[in-house]
Amino acid sequence: MPYKILKQAHKKLLEKKKTVAVAESCSGGLLSYLLTDIPGSSRYFLLGVVAYSNNSKEKILNIPAKTIARYTAVSGRVAALMAENVRKKAKSDFGLSITGIAGPAGATANKPVGTVFICLSDKNKTNCRKFSFRGNRRQIRKRSAEEALRLLCARLSP
Repeated sequence: MPYKILKQAHKKLLEKKKTVAVAESCSGGLLSYLLTDIPGSSRYFLLGVVAYSNNSKEKILNIPAKTIARYTAVSGRVAALMAENVRKKAKSDFGLSITGIAGPAGATANKPVGTVFICLSDKNKTNCRKFSFRGNRRQIRKRSAEEALRLLCARLSP
């Protein structure tokens, strides 16, 4: 597991006294697990939501069904709303989201297995990145959580 980047995120969140909430789909709670694996994480980790189905994205994260239908659940637009809405729901400094196709099924011609969108939101801006990971389901989920932590650390850096 990505313990070096996890320890960096932990240290920076504590030093800067910032909080985070997470909305996950394809990573299935792995990011939340990692963020809470270090003692003291209750000082910054406020909420973790695994919204795997479209219905849960609509009901729990307030993503309009029309948005999911137009862009699909695996899109930058939906990932951005996931990050923004979980941040607002938790009243945290940061919202972090992951949505994608971990495989082996679910791929399309335009979105192969390994397509993942990761977004980080604060009150001023939301940044999304699209990734094309290779590997099996476990590897894709691990890389997704690791890259989300990297994105968070980069935002927390001076």
